[in-house]
Amino acid sequence: MLYRNGLKKVMFRLDAERAHHITIDGLRRMGKIPGALSVFRGMYAVPLYRELQTKLWDITFDNPLGLAAGLDKNGEAVPAFSSIGFGFMEVGTVTPKPQAGNEKPRLFRLPEDSALINRMGFNNVGAEQMARNLQGNTGRAIPLAINIGKNKVTPNEQAEQDYRECLRLLYPYGDFFVVNISSPNTPDLRNLQHGDELKRLLAAVMDEREIQSRKLQAVKPVLVKIAPDISGSELEYIMDTILASGVSGVIATNTTVSREGLRGAAAAEAGGLSGRPLSGKSSEVIRSVYRLSQGKLPIIGCGGIFSAQDAYDKIRAGASLVEIYTALIYEGPELIKEINEGLLELLRKDGFKRLSDAVGADVL
Repeated sequence: MLYRNGLKKVMFRLDAERAHHITIDGLRRMGKIPGALSVFRGMYAVPLYRELQTKLWDITFDNPLGLAAGLDKNGEAVPAFSSIGFGFMEVGTVTPKPQAGNEKPRLFRLPEDSALINRMGFNNVGAEQMARNLQGNTGRAIPLAINIGKNKVTPNEQAEQDYRECLRLLYPYGDFFVVNISSPNTPDLRNLQHGDELKRLLAAVMDEREIQSRKLQAVKPVLVKIAPDISGSELEYIMDTILASGVSGVIATNTTVSREGLRGAAAAEAGGLSGRPLSGKSSEVIRSVYRLSQGKLPIIGCGGIFSAQDAYDKIRAGASLVEIYTALIYEGPELIKEINEGLLELLRKDGFKRLSDAVGADVL
């Protein structure tokens, strides 16, 4: 309870982005102190439960709970995050060239809603520096996903070159990759989810994956991260394109532009909303994606997970793995073990022998 009873109060007195940078810098430094990661594992490690272990794309995930993209944007604190109980993690979003992102302030807490609003705008050090960061991270013990995007100044007509460049520079360092076309904070980025632009982009990404896989003799999965603000025939068309592309899976979902039902003072701020208000919407998208793919395309569920029941609902809706971000800010690393142990209880209660048996149980 170290975070909830003490550190959280201190961090929440600070500007949200300043607290974010202090956290990442602190974890980065801790990862280089002899013995520090062992202390983290002693405090937060999740025991290996065979029921929770999952294998996807020839990658073994010791538990289904991962860290979503956006927290460790530059891959600086991977050893520390690898030591607090996660089953996997995402770094990024990274772009080929460094960029400062949008003007500050651009990150806002909504405690009344257990939510965040961000309009960061893919602020990151660029793919070359991330590669150096990841090359120097020797303490990683969990699968690593790298979330890739395009620079703000790159027009959509040339976007495929940015995604290719990220794959080219970072392919040796990730276990799988996530194509981010769904952030609301880069102008026109979400247009890449539609029509011929999506077809061309995914064809280029898969072609680059093929080039890099021949060089390294390793075929690594590529997933697509989609927005929660799509439904009906629009989602059907997107899924037809994704299924035809040969990508390995979907992350559902990114942040939402909806502000329905919010109470927080920052509700009117522009940007993407994450946290508890996103829970139902993201689960609906997961359910639709699972149905449209007939359960054949693995899904990572993300959005509004604050408890084992939240995670379980997404698994039963069709997610094979799940991710948190906002809940970690509000509840701290203790939550990771709580969710995993709660999932184990829920699986046993429903008579499932393995987590994979529960995937999509409420859909097909």
